[in-house]
Amino acid sequence: MVLGSVLNPVNSSMLAVALIPIGRAFDASPAQTAWLVTGLYLATAIGQPVIGRLVDAFGARPLYLAGTALVGVAGVVGALAPGLGVLVLSRVLLGFGTSAAFPASMALLRAESDRTGLTSPAGVLAALSASAQVISVVGPTLGGLLIGLGGWQLIFTINVPLSVACLVLGMLWLPRPPRTAGGVGPALRKIDLPGIALFAVTLTAFMFFLMRPRVGSWYLLAVAAVVGTVFAVRELRSGDPFIDLRVLRGNGPLLATYLRQFLAFTTSYAFLYGYTQWLEEGRGLSSTSAGLLLLPLSLAAIGVTALTGRNPEVHRKLLVGSVVQVAGVSALLFVHVSSPVWVLIAIGAVIGVPQGLTGLANQNALYAQADPERMGSSAGLLRTFMYLGALAASAANAAVFPHGATTTGLHRMAWLLVATAVLFLVTTLADRSLPHIGRAEGNASPANKASAGKTSGGRASEEDPPGGGDVTAGEPTRH
Repeated sequence: MVLGSVLNPVNSSMLAVALIPIGRAFDASPAQTAWLVTGLYLATAIGQPVIGRLVDAFGARPLYLAGTALVGVAGVVGALAPGLGVLVLSRVLLGFGTSAAFPASMALLRAESDRTGLTSPAGVLAALSASAQVISVVGPTLGGLLIGLGGWQLIFTINVPLSVACLVLGMLWLPRPPRTAGGVGPALRKIDLPGIALFAVTLTAFMFFLMRPRVGSWYLLAVAAVVGTVFAVRELRSGDPFIDLRVLRGNGPLLATYLRQFLAFTTSYAFLYGYTQWLEEGRGLSSTSAGLLLLPLSLAAIGVTALTGRNPEVHRKLLVGSVVQVAGVSALLFVHVSSPVWVLIAIGAVIGVPQGLTGLANQNALYAQADPERMGSSAGLLRTFMYLGALAASAANAAVFPHGATTTGLHRMAWLLVATAVLFLVTTLADRSLPHIGRAEGNASPANKASAGKTSGGRASEEDPPGGGDVTAGEPTRH
């Protein structure tokens, strides 16, 4: 599960140091190479909840195996790509292929918890989050080393052995799902294909607008609004919707978690891509040097996750992470081409702290807040908001670096990130449900707590006790 879950972040982050070498190889402008980022994020944002819904219907194992196999195919296509268009296609295939592992893992954990009667596995959740977070910040360093060893093609080739390892381990260890009553046909007919199509059109139109937010692209917002309205009306009337908006409408804490995920990764990816491009173009470092300079960011994220990962409480993690995030992005306002290297390293290390805290906290919050029967699709939506943030970050970088990654552009980006980080802090402070997650609910029995969770459909109850008592590791309470 951990190996499969890192396929997406490693492919997202390694590209940060490869955009300039790829642009030189294909004589492509930054606006053209940006489609390598957009292609992956668009496919992932759509694919995560769609494949998550298929996981809910057919089980985790077959979707995990199919997705990781597609990752290997995409790696071969990318390594042998004769032009930028084929390279973008390989990134789209990577996006869909890497969309299976995370919702499959969350669904497997939920099913195993229900089967054994054990409380939620905080250690495993921490491992999943830590692996994704750490790989996303190790990626630039790894990508820089691979490019130094054999060119940008190696960041695609590495997917082949990773895919083979996932397939072998998945076939050996992942449990087979129970047989679907009546076979695959009836279960497939229950999948809300029109809802999936409307969702994909809505998200695609919105993402294309994010990539070029200008007056001439406002029609894309209109398309997203109209199709999105049709999607919402249809899902509210459907007996078995793709996304149960009725549950989401009554689950304010879960919606707040999705918003925090969007804000956190807008900041994270804007820093990752913007800062890295400035180090290469503005500061004049090589891809390998820029990747190594971000290594302390990785180490900080690893250390923070190791220290806090097994504690299922989320409130303090989000508070500390949001405050440090504001401080870290504010420091970018004082960076110049003459800034000492130790300052550049320190900024990356500070940014690594919230990256080690917020992703893990949001994942634990989702595990506590989501309807168990839709854990796969709920987890997929969490990743969708993550990549919506990544696309917003990509649009922000394009806006502040119109003619290259200059120091002036870096400072413009810093102001945008300060505003985003402050909004994240405000939403954390305003969410009154967070202090209860990860605490024991008095003397209520596990059976009563499970029954209450199913009755509420994952919604917070005003009659819930305020969550006193000792912290119980591995037992985030459902609210």
